[in-house]
Amino acid sequence: MAEPGRRRGMLVILSSPSGAGKTTLARRLMDWDPTLRFSISATTRRPRPGEVDGREYHFITEDDFRARIASGDMLEHAEVFGHLYGSPRAPVEAALHDGRDVLFDVDWQGAQQIRASALGNDALSIFILPPSVAELEARLRRRGQDSAAVIAGRMEQSLAEISHWPEYDYVLVNRDLDESAAQMQDIISASRLRRQQQPWLTEFVRGLNAEHGHAEHGHPGQGGTGEGAPHDLGA
Repeated sequence: MAEPGRRRGMLVILSSPSGAGKTTLARRLMDWDPTLRFSISATTRRPRPGEVDGREYHFITEDDFRARIASGDMLEHAEVFGHLYGSPRAPVEAALHDGRDVLFDVDWQGAQQIRASALGNDALSIFILPPSVAELEARLRRRGQDSAAVIAGRMEQSLAEISHWPEYDYVLVNRDLDESAAQMQDIISASRLRRQQQPWLTEFVRGLNAEHGHAEHGHPGQGGTGEGAPHDLGA
């Protein structure tokens, strides 16, 4: 009989308005399971203080970015606040084939593109809501990275982002980081058992059918119709 095999990886999409906590939760997930791969996006914006090329983002020129779109090298891409962001496709495909999950910290535009892509069947999408608009604005101000005008723009964009919550498989309200992280762990653990993440099941069930057939041939008196008739197990 075929033995259980390696599962196929998932694209775990995390989206939220800026400041709702998706980046922190993504890092919590990687602490929980070090085998999770964090997809490093490419972007045309300048690095913020403390950011390192190849760690937070791949910082590239707009010409380079658009050339990668044209060549099909971006799994998803979007323009946010006047800058381009996107996810290189090849390393994601390799990770899924090897049974490794890939985390995506993307907005609703990126999530739509991933779900519509050839890899969309492997996607698991989670939207993270803030407990309130006031708390969301307070979190942005506590960062100390943006001017009042930029924060105002981000707040306006947040309302547009939140309007896309019904498009996601799961929606969490991030009132408490520990609670939200635990809920996300439960979601991922269960989703790893989805039928499409276990491509070995077809061969496994064929083995069960073959085993069942051999057993029936070994007991000819139980053939025919009724309770003793063979049953196809669905493979």
